[in-house]
Amino acid sequence: MNALLWLLLPVAAASGWWLARRLPARRDGRSIHTTPAYFRGLNYLLNEEPDKAIDVFVQLLEVDSETVETHLALGSLFRRRGEVERAIRIHQNLIARPALDEEHRASALLELGKDYMRAGLYDRAENLFLELKEMKQHVRKALENLLVIYQQEKDWQACLDVSEELQPLVREPLGLARAHYYCELAEEALARGDNREAESLLERAVVADPQSIRPRHLQARMARERGDCQNAISQLRRIAERNPDYISEILPDLHKCHAMRGDLAGLREYLENFLNDRFDIDVVLALVDLLKQMEGEGAARRFLTAQMESHPTIRGLLRLMELNATLPDASAGRILVGLKDHMGRLLAERPAYQCTHCGYAASTLHWQCPSCRHWSTLRRKHEPEEKRL
Repeated sequence: MNALLWLLLPVAAASGWWLARRLPARRDGRSIHTTPAYFRGLNYLLNEEPDKAIDVFVQLLEVDSETVETHLALGSLFRRRGEVERAIRIHQNLIARPALDEEHRASALLELGKDYMRAGLYDRAENLFLELKEMKQHVRKALENLLVIYQQEKDWQACLDVSEELQPLVREPLGLARAHYYCELAEEALARGDNREAESLLERAVVADPQSIRPRHLQARMARERGDCQNAISQLRRIAERNPDYISEILPDLHKCHAMRGDLAGLREYLENFLNDRFDIDVVLALVDLLKQMEGEGAARRFLTAQMESHPTIRGLLRLMELNATLPDASAGRILVGLKDHMGRLLAERPAYQCTHCGYAASTLHWQCPSCRHWSTLRRKHEPEEKRL
């Protein structure tokens, strides 16, 4: 309540200033701030009745060229505080004024569109931003907000159309975002069995952003599904070379491709070479599974024990417990099982990914950060225990 009081005090001051400018001084010498309505508004503030105070001060601030900015600022303040209904009321009141000039009307439309977005009324917000675009007023901001709406609604074709209009108006390239829009459309095409359309969309995604990883991963997956494992393996390895942080995401596809070719030895050699250049616990655990499959549990246990001596991690130790739990010593096995359960619960509660832009933490990979809406910013977390305990 105190915060809202401080918010409304400037409005009260602005109301008094406006009255002092607009109304003639009284002959009896009394200050213009003795206007009954002004005192009534202050009284509401002091009695902690902000709703009534808002109504009074908004009525005092009649809309004209000198007070429009005050109304716009007040509405924006309420929206940022989460008081969306009040913000909508103020901005709607502005737009309803027939004498409002085009520039101020456009500003009010923009603010009202933001109000509707904050309230989740995307259809209404979209109509206002489209109107601004037709008016050629606040075009960049209108397009940016339309892009947010279409991303929220998963209308990827609309995102492509808007981003094409927006690109000449902004400095930062939109190629990465456009590549993701094409990928989203490609995944929709794959879901309905239209592989040809999906391939065409992925080619356009690569053109939009040649450095993007996602379209190449989808191309590799499509190649594997049609039996072209050599092409898929080449694509997947290029992804790992370009961005080693994504190795954990391509490991399942790599394993499937090598298994289909009967070349698990080739996969083992590739993973061992990767580890020589860069430690990664996901690669270690993939090698553990591979060694267990190719040479037995003893070889897997020896390899993992050596890795944990030089690079101990929670996930590695947890897997080592599982391997040691099969040893003949029953009592040691029970202890290991108990520790395994406890560490498993701790590990399950830890988010595996974090956004490099806003810090949002997630348990699974999202191509678009759910918090800041940036694309390809989530990375697997490498916390201290992922390096050395």
